[in-house]
Amino acid sequence: MARLNVNGVVREFDAEPDTPLLWVIREQIGLTGTKYGCGIAQCGACTVHIDGAAVRACSVPLSSVEPGQKIVTIEGLAPGADHPVQKAWAELDVPQCGFCQPGMIMASAALLAQNPRPSEDQIRAEITNICRCGTYNRVLAGIKLAAERGQSG
Repeated sequence: MARLNVNGVVREFDAEPDTPLLWVIREQIGLTGTKYGCGIAQCGACTVHIDGAAVRACSVPLSSVEPGQKIVTIEGLAPGADHPVQKAWAELDVPQCGFCQPGMIMASAALLAQNPRPSEDQIRAEITNICRCGTYNRVLAGIKLAAERGQSG
């Protein structure tokens, strides 16, 4: 039996130690907002926070998550989807198909938590998630808007 603190709730489940965190989150815990894209940590659709840091859950084996670490998925980012990044995304109509957006939002929220006023160059360097629809200009605008408004929204 394994235990993880996901979105503030300690959850118990059965999984092999080498199971990627992505599959534990989706299959054992049942939170499907975190998406499977590439399986090799390149696209970022599976981005979650572990103790505040953005990580690509498809490449994190369950065995590497330490007891007591806090995992946050898109479902746990903010009650009512009212995080400044989520508000900016909605206001600017950032997503097109939306598949990559949970990972984009999680990566953006982690960036702004570490650097509340990133430059455009810093945003471009840090947000390496892939969007098949090519909404990168809207993502950039959304991050800038969220930064202008601050973490309090």
